[in-house]
Amino acid sequence: MIEADAKSGERKGNTIGCVSIKRVYGPADQGDGYRVLVDRLWPRGVRKDKAQLDTWIKDIAPSIELRRWFADDSLRWDEFERRYRAELAEPARRRAGGSCRGRAAHARLWSPRYPP
Repeated sequence: MIEADAKSGERKGNTIGCVSIKRVYGPADQGDGYRVLVDRLWPRGVRKDKAQLDTWIKDIAPSIELRRWFADDSLRWDEFERRYRAELAEPARRRAGGSCRGRAAHARLWSPRYPP
């Protein structure tokens, strides 16, 4: 689980097992492993040829409704996490995330988007 400081919004402990989470706007590191973008929209100002991503999986990103509700409010993080996990449990999303789960079990997986 990723925890966020309620006042600053800074996340503590941003590694979950073999999955690391970074913002897409930062530089890629050699140790990042398999890089996955989890977002419905391509991030503004990031060129696809410069992003150094291995794949982009739109279907497991939080819904537009959930993103709007969350609105980057760190005080809503716990409820966002609960709702997002419920979305990820939907059959179509479980199938879409299957390749990531398999990779995470055997190698370091890096997702450059969430939490925002």
